[in-house]
Amino acid sequence: MAAREVLKNLTLWADGRGYAGQVRDVNPPKLTQKTEDFQGGGMVAPLKITVGMEGLTTDFSLISYDRNVLSLFGVTEGANVPLTIRGALESGDGTVIPVMMNMRGKVIEQDPGTWKPGEVPFLKIQMALNYYKLLHHDKVVTEIDVENMIATINGADTLAAFRSALGL
Repeated sequence: MAAREVLKNLTLWADGRGYAGQVRDVNPPKLTQKTEDFQGGGMVAPLKITVGMEGLTTDFSLISYDRNVLSLFGVTEGANVPLTIRGALESGDGTVIPVMMNMRGKVIEQDPGTWKPGEVPFLKIQMALNYYKLLHHDKVVTEIDVENMIATINGADTLAAFRSALGL
């Protein structure tokens, strides 16, 4: 059986403040290619043509109604909120592998959840991202920099030729 790498624990930093022990869950950004169908004359079916990427979002939930996190909503346009998620994966042989996501963006939704006596509510934060980097065992797997037109996947800068052609 192949060695599996299972997430065993995680923590989060928002705007430089750590929230270990307060994180309920994190939904990392989903990477989705933006495509359009094209069917030219003589083609029996359409082809998907990649025209970019869908927008990047992430969300996380905290048990804490931390004032610092609450104050991140509505930050001035252009002011990015840094977010770091660190995880510990364990392989089938017991080796612990670090995984880290560095992100920047703005808080676009703040959901305080439902408050009920005797139940713990969670604060859910959603962010629109303009930067995302995934490191697995200290190696860059994915780096997306929306504003600088960078998309590095497994070490290959997939947009370098486009930036060069555009004089960027």
